[in-house]
Amino acid sequence: MSVSDSLRPYRRRPDEGEALWFLGTLATVKAGGAETRGRLTVVEIAHPAGFAPPLHRHLEEDEAFYVLAGSARFTGDGETFEAGPGDFVLLPAGLPHTFLVGVDEPLRALQITTPGGFEDFAAEVGEPARRRELPVPGPVDVERLGHAAARHQIEILGPPPTH
Repeated sequence: MSVSDSLRPYRRRPDEGEALWFLGTLATVKAGGAETRGRLTVVEIAHPAGFAPPLHRHLEEDEAFYVLAGSARFTGDGETFEAGPGDFVLLPAGLPHTFLVGVDEPLRALQITTPGGFEDFAAEVGEPARRRELPVPGPVDVERLGHAAARHQIEILGPPPTH
């Protein structure tokens, strides 16, 4: 049986997909490398109000966000812009970027990376989510994050932005 023989169309409902707590956020994998021949990952991500990842860059992956609810200030390669519901943000591979979720409400977005594989990084750094409510973000194990990022072709370049 070839890989293409095992790939089939499917639908994932809102509460379906592997759910992970990843850096204090809820990440639900809607499509991963296994379902897309490694071409694409789509994760529904819910970031708590005020969340920000460290300044980083993906060496191999283009990263995009389609904002479903909430807002964030994205910074990529020296450009900064606000994004809200219905906005699409593209962060090409190799360019430093980060974002800062607004303080008033969580950010819900589809995070799309190509090629696929981001879900493997999220699983290595995170843990399975048994509940799907947003937690209060706790401290991030910077050393663990750095080692996992390096294994997944992501460079951590600096601290997260603040309000």
